[in-house]
Amino acid sequence: MSAQLIRALLLALLAAVVAVPVGHFVAIWAGWAVFCAGFGLQLAFHFRNFARLERWSRAPVVDSSLEGEGAWDGVFGRLYRHEKELRAQIARRDDEIAMLIAAGQALTDGVVLLDENNHILFCNTTAEAQLGLVVRTDRGQPVVNLVRQPEFVGYLTDADFSRPLTLRSDRNEDRVFSIYVLPYAGNRRLMQVKDVTQTDRLDRMRRDFVANVSHELRTPLTVLAGFLETLQEIEVDREEQVRYLALMAEQSQRMQSIVQDLLTLSSIESAPPPENQPVDMPNLIDKLRRDAEALSNGRHQIAVETNAQVDLRGSEPELVSAFGNLVANAVRYTPAGGTIRIIWRASAAGAEFAVEDTGIGIEAKHIPRLTERFYRVDRGRSRDAGGTGLGLAIVKHSLSRHQAQLEIKSEPGVGSRFSARFPVARVLGV
Repeated sequence: MSAQLIRALLLALLAAVVAVPVGHFVAIWAGWAVFCAGFGLQLAFHFRNFARLERWSRAPVVDSSLEGEGAWDGVFGRLYRHEKELRAQIARRDDEIAMLIAAGQALTDGVVLLDENNHILFCNTTAEAQLGLVVRTDRGQPVVNLVRQPEFVGYLTDADFSRPLTLRSDRNEDRVFSIYVLPYAGNRRLMQVKDVTQTDRLDRMRRDFVANVSHELRTPLTVLAGFLETLQEIEVDREEQVRYLALMAEQSQRMQSIVQDLLTLSSIESAPPPENQPVDMPNLIDKLRRDAEALSNGRHQIAVETNAQVDLRGSEPELVSAFGNLVANAVRYTPAGGTIRIIWRASAAGAEFAVEDTGIGIEAKHIPRLTERFYRVDRGRSRDAGGTGLGLAIVKHSLSRHQAQLEIKSEPGVGSRFSARFPVARVLGV
């Protein structure tokens, strides 16, 4: 038997003990009146506490001042502790959910949660940017109503998720996504969106590289094989033999140049970071001027502009290769009588090496791809000029290893400007 029930019985017994003498000595009705009054007071006491409990139950709060009277004090104390513990559990759960959401938002992959009907339950900010979703307004919407590319709709409709879907974005054709759909929690689905643009670009560049190397080597090899076959099967006079051998030597030299540039590019890409050795820039600029004059053979005006006697930190062979390629290109693609300027400038923000020419120029659509391996604006003209198609790729990699930025400005029929901007940390004497 509970203590509260024993207490209630004792109070009722006390009221009866008082009421019996009153009813015997005064009047029966007076005894009953005393007994009812005592019982009524006890009911009023419990009703008052019950009313307080009822009001609290409508808007429960964790209130340390929540107290009852008598036996009710224990009831209110237990309710207070229970409410406090419950709210603490809810707070911990909310914190855990917030942490999970934050983790989902921090993912570099897009995440979209779908129900059994492919309606959006949640997506992170990465997926919003990738697929053009807005979770605030798109929650509950069918994802195929928002991403309407036929291949994506067919992928979800077929429900064959054994392989990912490669999707080229219709919002930005430069982006390529790989979409994985994983079942979870019964019939729900988790859609993971990986940005594979860089991987796709590298695969394409690798395919192009193999095709271009094959093409670049096939031409001189075809020439060599043709002349060898001719010399083996046909009697030709001494003059023709000399001409054939000269052409064969030219094609052999061309293959040697391609292989050498490939080896140079490979060594640059796989080499450790360049050493921070001082590079004597005034001496290097003078060497570049002499090389340009030798390659030009008097066909161009070569000028040097410099505003400071400062040096660079880095690998001298790599810088010589990069700067030499820029100067050689300017000489090759500038008609006779043109001007070539070799510029070296320094300021508090860093230093700049630039080569300006009054050559044939380049159309704007070609400029973003000039540093790709074997990319040529005009294949025939490039071969006539003696280029291998790898020079600017070597320049780009050499400069990037020195934290320098290559900038290209050009206008057809006016000329070009190739500049390398070095951060101040690479400059000595600023």
